Amino acid sequence: MSALILWGFDASTYVRTVKMVLAEKGVTDFEQHQINVLAGEPRQAEHRARHPFGKVPVLDHDDLRILETSAITRYLNDILAGPALIPATPKDRARMDMIIGLIDSYGYGALLGGVAAYHLFPDFVGGKNEAARASGIENGRTVLALAMQTKGASPFIAGDLSLADLYLAPIVAYVAMTPDAETIFDIPGFAAWWSAIQALPSFKSTQPG
Repeated sequence: MSALILWGFDASTYVRTVKMVLAEKGVTDFEQHQINVLAGEPRQAEHRARHPFGKVPVLDHDDLRILETSAITRYLNDILAGPALIPATPKDRARMDMIIGLIDSYGYGALLGGVAAYHLFPDFVGGKNEAARASGIENGRTVLALAMQTKGASPFIAGDLSLADLYLAPIVAYVAMTPDAETIFDIPGFAAWWSAIQALPSFKSTQPG
């Protein structure tokens, strides 16, 4: 297979999602270039030439450059051998896509920007904002509740392990480091899902340094 080049900071939840996909597919022979978000490197001209909005991850493969985690993960699922991370049935694909959409639109900002940033890296977001934290707890719990309702009796969000789980897991990992974790995680079905996620080799092998 031609070389895969990943541009992105290991501490980025979206970069970790991509790396978890690669790990689930059994791929270790990719090249990664660290782009330090906390140091402002994505906003520098060199990286803006890769992504005009200064975001990570970016994936290069052959003559194709792919921006945005949704496109990258679906592409990797299609071209790489290994277990499928996109469900086979329309209903399960809809479950996966719905939760990914909710994470992108509401969950990431609430749980990372509102809760994790408050406790773990407040200077990066302009200081501790109590209103953002309170809103993050409320909206984060709503997203997690919807994810667990969507999961139902399935082991994972859309039946078998899918991209939806790999989107949510790195975000939850940061929330788990905060004093608000107990409140946010007090959702029916969450504990079993989180235990299953933490047991995944792909989760263990992609922990940021």
